[in-house]
Amino acid sequence: MLDAALGNMRVFGRIAACGMVSLHSLSDPQKLHNLYNLIPKRIKIQGFLQSDYLESFPHFLEHVTNYYRQGKIVYIEDMNEGLESAPSALVGLFSGKNVGKQVIRVAHQ
Repeated sequence: MLDAALGNMRVFGRIAACGMVSLHSLSDPQKLHNLYNLIPKRIKIQGFLQSDYLESFPHFLEHVTNYYRQGKIVYIEDMNEGLESAPSALVGLFSGKNVGKQVIRVAHQ
């Protein structure tokens, strides 16, 4: 997907990079054919971690909670039932097969 994004970026565009867990186990990373766009389009790519912004979390949580209650934010869970489904669910997580947040329900409460 990065290759497609690079081909469609605007001049001085910015890419925030976080959460590349699906690429973790690849022995031969995907080739980027549009990497040359970084220079003429002056694109900036910057990685970040959620821990870089811990001081902003209370403010973020207040806004997100309100947006969720208003229906402005919708999230998707990829739900698997039972602990026995955990290995295949985690394999799917690392290969990009899940959609949204991967959840394994081990018991009904």
